[in-house]
Order: sequence, then structure tokens, then C-alpha cells
Amino acid sequence: MALRRRLSALVLTAVALVGVQLASAGVAQAAVRVLYYDASQSQEFVAVVRQGAANWNSRVTNVRLEPVPAGRTPNIRVYADNGWPRTYTTSLGNGYWYMGRQAVNQGYYQPRISTHEFGHILGLPDRRTGLCADLMSGSSAPVSCTNAFPNSTEAATVNNRFRSLTSVPAQQFVWQPTA
Repeated sequence: MALRRRLSALVLTAVALVGVQLASAGVAQAAVRVLYYDASQSQEFVAVVRQGAANWNSRVTNVRLEPVPAGRTPNIRVYADNGWPRTYTTSLGNGYWYMGRQAVNQGYYQPRISTHEFGHILGLPDRRTGLCADLMSGSSAPVSCTNAFPNSTEAATVNNRFRSLTSVPAQQFVWQPTA
């Protein structure tokens, strides 16, 4: 009888622990917002667009950028043209951006451009600090800058925005050379 009670208690404890772990996993899963991007019109820059998404995915936890699956409408569309890179947001996590060949032709690092433009979609403005360590400094950093990752402050800002799903007004961002 005592053995049965002990076994029952062990089984109940195990079930309770599994239940807590499953509930915790469900909460963690619910906190991650997936944004789908369509790079099919980014022409020769498809791999660079994927790299920009991967760079963000490696640094943030509350949002994930994924290629759009068949039959689903993307949150983000990426195009290529001969102008400067630029982003048009419609709301936090939604909009479209251009991989502009003008910056590429001037020697700016393509993965940095891609990651920077995704940063606008994720709610970050340009910060013209001139520092290579600041992804959102954009073209104010030297052409030689090859840092294509958000710094800890930029990543924390994105995590905080997507933790609370703060609304961000629609904006236009244009990658501009400094004078």
C-alpha cells in the first residue's frame, strides 16, 4: 500500500512537472512573432536578403523573420532597383524595402544594407552616428564598414517593441550618403 502511494505520488509529480514545462513552452512560443518576407522581386539580392533576416534572427528573440510560405501574404516585400536603399513601413513589422544598387555600386557592404533595411521594418529609425558598430547609422558609417549585425541596444529595442507589440507609425527611410 505504501509503495502504491509512493508510485502514485511520483507519477503525479512527473505529470505536474511535464504540464508546467509544456505550459512554459507554450508561453515562450506565443511571445515570438513571426514576420514573413517575400524576396522574390529582389533580383540578384535574394541571398543578401536572406542573410539580413538571418542576422536579425541571430540577435533577437521576440520576432523572427522567415521566407513567406506558399499561399500566405507576406508582411514584408523586398525589391531591387537602381536608386538608394529605402524602406516604407505601414506599421511595426509590415512594409516594403528596396535594395538599391546605387549604394551597392558605391561599395557599401550588401549584408549591412539588407540588415539595416530590415531594421526599419522592425521599428528602428536611422541614427547617423557614423559608427560602424551602429547598424542603424547606415551610410554615415564608412563604406569600408562590414558590420552587418545590430548592436545590443538595437537588438534590445526590437525585442522590447515586439514584446509589447508597440505601434510604430508608418514612415519612409532612405539610405543617404553623408556630405
